[in-house]
Amino acid sequence: MDQLTINNVWMMLCTALVFFMHLGFALLEIGLTRQKNTLNILFKNIFIITSGLLLYYLIGFNLMYPGFDENATGLLGFSGFGLDAPLNSDGLLNLDYNVGYTYWTDFLFQGMFAATAATIVSGAVAERMKLGSFIIFAILYVGLIYPIAGSWKWGGGFLQNLETPFYDFAGSTLVHSVGGWAALVAVWLLKPRIGKFKNGKLQAIPGHNIPLATAGVLILWLGWFGFNGGSVLSADPGATSITLVTTCLAAASGGLLAFIVSTIRYKNYDLTMFLNGILGGLVGITAGADQMSPTDAIVIGAIAGVLIVFAISFIDKLKLDDPVGAIAVHLICGIWGTLAVGIFGNLASWNQFYSQLIGVFCYAALCIPASFLIIYFLKISIGIRVSEKEEMEGLDSHEHGMDAYPDFRLNEH
Repeated sequence: MDQLTINNVWMMLCTALVFFMHLGFALLEIGLTRQKNTLNILFKNIFIITSGLLLYYLIGFNLMYPGFDENATGLLGFSGFGLDAPLNSDGLLNLDYNVGYTYWTDFLFQGMFAATAATIVSGAVAERMKLGSFIIFAILYVGLIYPIAGSWKWGGGFLQNLETPFYDFAGSTLVHSVGGWAALVAVWLLKPRIGKFKNGKLQAIPGHNIPLATAGVLILWLGWFGFNGGSVLSADPGATSITLVTTCLAAASGGLLAFIVSTIRYKNYDLTMFLNGILGGLVGITAGADQMSPTDAIVIGAIAGVLIVFAISFIDKLKLDDPVGAIAVHLICGIWGTLAVGIFGNLASWNQFYSQLIGVFCYAALCIPASFLIIYFLKISIGIRVSEKEEMEGLDSHEHGMDAYPDFRLNEH
């Protein structure tokens, strides 16, 4: 087999693993929320991946990779609507579009990333956001905001062209923080679920199926082999191997430190904190997975695990209701992982740290106003929150007319 074929097969395998992550997100979200909202969460996750791929085909891919050079044509420097594979002089498909993989593989791999930003928001707004409003938000955020954000770095934009280029290997900022900023804004505008805070005091609202949540995290960990491993953009054995090693070690240390710190602080063995610590470690290593030593990865993951425990507590003190811990995992650990590139590994330097800081602020400056404008407009027009009756009785029965477990009803909160 020639190298192009080997690279392309590896990239397609990684694409399949990233696709599999959407099952992980779905299981994690339904596991950490109540039974009466299960169908609603599953519906959102299915909508995100189906609409996300079509939107990325129609405008996202071209908007994210416009060229940014004097030869670029069309509105905003991209070719227009839909994909158009590059052709050689004979009018045949040019399989040498990239030294590592084909044009179509590139589209599909990047398309799997695109929907993740909206999936992050889905978990944060679970159990009280109107489905119609979420659908409109997801279309606008995945279709426009995410590709524009991605173009700044991965599309050859201004962050890539800094004197010391901003670095984000697989998306601690470009994917996770982009979703995390929107989740923060959405949670603030939505307000907490009924019963989450009574007389100003935090009240736990346990998820209905922790085994499903655990399965979801393990599936996400597996999917990260494709998320980070595929971001090598080839089957290079050295680069791929070290990337997978750093990814796994960061996940392990993140989980263990979250477990240890939460046990010391709260005097109990909290599995959900353990699970979010694993995810925090994965998000934290994603920005620099190819640039870190195994020891660096363990330290980065460990700090992410500690951050998870204190970030979740801080978010609760702000009376922001995030049922699945998405803000702590994807935003806080995404920022940490991005800054860690300038502190650890092959790129560590003051100049790199400064560029990483610029990147963090630039994405905040885009995502906070953009998500606020979208969600606030929805709030004052069609509304973003379901009625008190719908929230108390569950979104499944009111928005979908059925139960996820029609013959197995549990006590509801």
